Amino acid sequence: MLSLQYIRENSEYIIERLKTRNNDYTDTIEKLKKLDEERRSNQQKVNTDQSELNTLSKNIGKLFREGKTEEANEAKNRNTELKQKIKDNQNRLNEIEEEIHDLLTQVPNVPHPSVVQGKGEEENQFVRSGGETPQLGPDALPHWELGKKYDILDFDLGNKITGRGFPLYKDKGSRLQRAMINFFLDKAREEGYQEMLPPLMVNEDSAFATGQLPDKEGQMYAVPIDNFYLIPTAEVPVTNIYRDTILEEKDLPIKMTAYTPCFRREAGSWGKEVRGLNRVHQFDKVEIVQIDHPEKSYETLEKMTAYVESLLQSLEMPYRIMRLCGGDLGFAAALTYDFEVYSSAQDKWLEVSSVSNFESYQANRMKLRFRREGTKKPQLAHTLNGSALALPRLLAAFLENNQDGEGIQIPGVLKEYTGFDYIG
Repeated sequence: MLSLQYIRENSEYIIERLKTRNNDYTDTIEKLKKLDEERRSNQQKVNTDQSELNTLSKNIGKLFREGKTEEANEAKNRNTELKQKIKDNQNRLNEIEEEIHDLLTQVPNVPHPSVVQGKGEEENQFVRSGGETPQLGPDALPHWELGKKYDILDFDLGNKITGRGFPLYKDKGSRLQRAMINFFLDKAREEGYQEMLPPLMVNEDSAFATGQLPDKEGQMYAVPIDNFYLIPTAEVPVTNIYRDTILEEKDLPIKMTAYTPCFRREAGSWGKEVRGLNRVHQFDKVEIVQIDHPEKSYETLEKMTAYVESLLQSLEMPYRIMRLCGGDLGFAAALTYDFEVYSSAQDKWLEVSSVSNFESYQANRMKLRFRREGTKKPQLAHTLNGSALALPRLLAAFLENNQDGEGIQIPGVLKEYTGFDYIG
């Protein structure tokens, strides 16, 4: 979340930039400024009264010993009065802190200057594209038909076992899925990312720290009896490794990767646009996370984007990169690049990765700081993450684009992971 100091010093800029998200936060920002002024005023009163109380408390005994009973009693009365004032001001201070916290959680991150105003994905900005779009014949099948034909995906059995949005992978479908996961993890380690294997459930503090709560509470599966949440992405547990941590400048950047299943309730209605693997409740994903210096985070974002691009190039997938507009930007993100792959059999683009810079928004929530060399006071770090990659839609496009009428070809980089070069 935004810091009060940042709001105090940049309120007009914040209000103007937040308009790119198609919402006017003027009233909220102004209310936060007034509450902050009241908070600081009350804190000053508490400090002043506490200082006077400390002095009086030391002098009362001395006055009695010196026989100055009247002065001592006056001091005692003043002492009682100050204690009540401190209590009243502290109570109000606590109320103000709660009001400020509630309001701060309602304000999204400030979009980067390059983010344009827009209502949704149709207004995202094209950055660049790559790869060749395969020319399929008229008999090309969508992935849900390919899965049935070659017995590698079974949506009916997944529905029987759990429900819609929980696909069952079989035989070479399972092996292909695992091959992609191992390929992505190996490439991440080669790129300098430390591999993690985090828990698949997180507590409320962790979900709040990365911005899932309270903004995305309805999108997560909850375990109410333990107050846990199933993770919607490995970003949540991996970034929280450094919650309540002060790093040294020399430790930056910190690079981590993790493979996890991910769980999301917002799979939507069942129909043409969400058939098969296009939108599911459970899916596999390899995530990359970085914690970096504020002065270097945007350079890091470009490097992470280039890295994800290299993965798609290795898989010989047609892709495009889009810069999200304000209306499509995530609540906690300052700038996001989306990667989409072209699904030839469906004749549509499918999102397979988002790479985002959250600047200090998550770090402020989780009290993740670093100390510059030669200084004592720590400052907020920047956090970034990206899908590298999310598998369902990638696998969907992969199966469709590599079909040849008799089966499905496996590109070279995956053959050593799959142990086969053809599904047929």
